[in-house]
Amino acid sequence: EPAESTYSGVLQGDFGCSTAYRTTVGERLPEALKATGILMFWVMVVMVPVALIIGVLAGMREGSRLDRSLTFLSIASTATPEYVSGVIFSAIFASWLGWLNGSAATAITKGVSFYNFTLPVMTMAIYGIGYIARMTRASMAEVMTAQYIRTAALKGLNFRTVVLKHALRNALIAPFTVIMLQFPWLLTGVVVVESIFNYKGFGYLLVQAASNNDIDMVLACGLVSVALVLLTQLISDIGYAFLNPRIRVS
Repeated sequence: EPAESTYSGVLQGDFGCSTAYRTTVGERLPEALKATGILMFWVMVVMVPVALIIGVLAGMREGSRLDRSLTFLSIASTATPEYVSGVIFSAIFASWLGWLNGSAATAITKGVSFYNFTLPVMTMAIYGIGYIARMTRASMAEVMTAQYIRTAALKGLNFRTVVLKHALRNALIAPFTVIMLQFPWLLTGVVVVESIFNYKGFGYLLVQAASNNDIDMVLACGLVSVALVLLTQLISDIGYAFLNPRIRVS
């Protein structure tokens, strides 16, 4: 909802003033980014480890029953958009069972808790888990058929040592790039999730600004999104060089 504070230059349409929130963009945007940053942090904490574990387990034994089962679950999670899974989770865990809160608004005022923050985190994490897991599985399956993996196995090394010391590092090169791409997706993907769970972060702010024709706020959100994409791509390229010894940053 628009803030009750006023700004002297709003009615004149001064640049940098949010006409929807009656305050400057510099005052409103950092608060929303902070709220979304907290959401993004917990989503990444849940999403990345689970996705990597699923992808590695599926790729270690390509074609096995475990591989087919995990691949099916990964495809199903990616094929289900956030607005569908969010509504389903709210209906089951909030309305029906009453275990969780269907609104995350109290996470900003009273702090993050398992009760008010699980549903938005779970909604976004499950969608991203499938994509990262599939990329990890494909990379792991390719590495496991490489010649140096066969050589390590012929030397008498056990399967666990071959996977952890020889295959895992090379298998994480492609997923690392995909993981870095999740940050821009999370920043823009929260639009749906924050609207569903009434979490007033970056996505909620962007929706309200667009609904009220707040051009200054929309432009500021666009600049932040572009800056995040450039930053994550830079980190991805630098990290790629560390993971792949054949690449060096000159």
